[in-house]
Amino acid sequence: MAIRLNETALRHARSLVRDDRVERDERDDWSGHAPSADEENAFIDDEGWTEYRHWHLGIDDDADNETKEAYSFPYGDFRRVHRCAVISLESRAGQHDHDEIRDAAKRLLELIDEG
Repeated sequence: MAIRLNETALRHARSLVRDDRVERDERDDWSGHAPSADEENAFIDDEGWTEYRHWHLGIDDDADNETKEAYSFPYGDFRRVHRCAVISLESRAGQHDHDEIRDAAKRLLELIDEG
């Protein structure tokens, strides 16, 4: 498994933050705010894999790009960036030595907190 930073998703997230499409929620809220598996499936059915990919800062080039396995480190709910998601993914990325993703999340969090 070779997870790398999904640059397209990072650009998408920054654009959403600049457009103030941000939920400035608390650190531990992500477990309640994260999309359910059914919501993810509905989003994929409606919008497709390319759009799904735009909501994850991690991408695994070794996985089939039309499976959820290929995408990790979600940062939002398919409508807004969630501050709690960015905090969560920064922590998880750091724990698993995905330094590039961790650093991108930190910069994204700074951008959110500037707004």
